[in-house]
Amino acid sequence: MRVVWTSGPCSVEAVHDVVSRTRDVKETTVRTLLRRLEQKGYLGHAIEGRAYIYHAVDPSRSLAARAVRQIIDRLCHGSVEELVSGMVDAKVLTTSELKRLEEFVRSRRQGEK
Repeated sequence: MRVVWTSGPCSVEAVHDVVSRTRDVKETTVRTLLRRLEQKGYLGHAIEGRAYIYHAVDPSRSLAARAVRQIIDRLCHGSVEELVSGMVDAKVLTTSELKRLEEFVRSRRQGEK
């Protein structure tokens, strides 16, 4: 996914070229992975000649939010508050991250008024 987000629409071969720089992976494995990501709704494709050109359906931030929502639903009984308070209690968030989140929430609240 990172390759497609960074490079924009690209072929299996292009994704393989990037991924194989840091991992020993076969092109057929990359092809299978891209197909599965498409089946899950994360990627779409267009056909250019004989090649599939894959593109991200959503930006990375949206996908991350969707994944977190699944975690919240499965592990925290749908409670965002439970997730965030657990992260604070477990010291997953730094003080500066908490301050940035607080500022973000405050700015969103002011925008609602």
